Amino acid sequence: MQSHPMLNTAVKAARRAAGIITRASRNLDTLTVQHKQPNDLVSEVDRAAEAAIIETILDAYPHHAILAEESGVTGESDYQWIIDPLDGTTNFLHGFPHYCISIALQHKGQITQAVVYDPNRNHLFTASRGSGAYLDNRRIRVSRRLQLNEALLTTGFPYRDFSNLDSYFAMLKDFTTKARAIRRPGSAALDLAHVAAGWFDGFWEYGLSPWDIAAGVLLVQEAGGLVADFHGGEEYLQSGNVVAGTPRVFGQMMQVITPHLPKPVDPDSFAAGN
Repeated sequence: MQSHPMLNTAVKAARRAAGIITRASRNLDTLTVQHKQPNDLVSEVDRAAEAAIIETILDAYPHHAILAEESGVTGESDYQWIIDPLDGTTNFLHGFPHYCISIALQHKGQITQAVVYDPNRNHLFTASRGSGAYLDNRRIRVSRRLQLNEALLTTGFPYRDFSNLDSYFAMLKDFTTKARAIRRPGSAALDLAHVAAGWFDGFWEYGLSPWDIAAGVLLVQEAGGLVADFHGGEEYLQSGNVVAGTPRVFGQMMQVITPHLPKPVDPDSFAAGN
């Protein structure tokens, strides 16, 4: 398989970050951990891994822009790298071996390259737009399951913004009765990669950040799956609300999600006297 040069750079960056993360995983008790906000943790490992990724990318493409979880936006370019140096920080800090590095390249608003690397299992998921999705250089496809009642779904509980908690748990209740089973592993990037590999049949979650999902979304699409925001559109990077799955299961998931979405506020309700 001939890889795109920019994809090769992302793989190199992900492996370099993985070395930092894996070494640190052996000494969790010595790490410095801070709270960005309640339930949102960052460690020195996140920052060191992110710095290594950015350095690797900018060495190869010094004029590209960066959107990274810890350092934010730097530079201006038609090319923007979207980086999560450690997706699943809480898992990592508890010694639960389920986390990954997620790197995507966006060109003029379209995700064109994606890498999700799981250092615990040594799983390297990659995709280039129009060229398919791969796990360790082997082509992957979403599962062939057709019915929601046969589907294994994955999700993430709201952990920062609880404003949609009632809506989310209404969806969860519905899916619990209509799907075969539901899992909550704790890394959205890996969840999406596992949908692409056919291990999960669908995924949904509220309130994610672009770096949580940018690479995983391309993996699912290139593996033959469908991705949308909760309204069926393409604003998932902006809204952070995403649903993904096999073509048939995806449609059935949307039918479950739609009735539980918060109702839009009617501006007329704020008319004088109300």
